Parts: sequence; structure tokens; C-alpha cells
Amino acid sequence: MYAVIKTGGKQYKVVAGEKFKVEQIPADIGSEITLDQVLALGAGETIKFGAPLVEGATVLATVVSHGRHDKVKIFKMRRRKHYQKHQGHRQNYTELQIVSING
Repeated sequence: MYAVIKTGGKQYKVVAGEKFKVEQIPADIGSEITLDQVLALGAGETIKFGAPLVEGATVLATVVSHGRHDKVKIFKMRRRKHYQKHQGHRQNYTELQIVSING
């Protein structure tokens, strides 16, 4: 069984037991959280879509860790104007492990 969930403004296709990284969630490491924005559920050939959410469907996940992604380098330049700007960004993330999909 799989589910399509929405968290942090993005959509993820998840399966029970899978680990994946999402935008930072304010939760302690080891705690269980419930993701209730389930857009679709699938099991084999059957798919259940929500309009926009599947009613009564939840995904239970455990917080594995918090961290920061690799640095993204930003370089801006105007040709012939002696203008160069260097900048970097590291986005925070939360790593989750899916415990169960209910619905």
C-alpha cells in the first residue's frame, strides 16, 4: 500500500517502512507524528483519490533526525559592470520513517 501525502508545500509518494526527507517539522527525535493531508491511497490496482484530501486517511511517521542539506551556491554577475555577488543557502530538513498508512 502506498500514499501520496502533502507536507511543507510538496507532495511525496510514501510506502510503509520508507525513510525520506521533508521540510523541517518542529518535533522531537523519536516522536511519532500524524500526517493527515493524504491526497491519494493506492493498493495494487485500486487507487483512491481525494477531492482534495482522502477522508479519514492518515499516515503515521517517526522522526528519525534533523539536519541541513548540502549548500546551494548562488552567483550573480552583471557583465562589463564589475558586479559579482556570491551567496550560499542550506535548507533545514527533517528525516521521517513511515510506520503505517491508515485509511
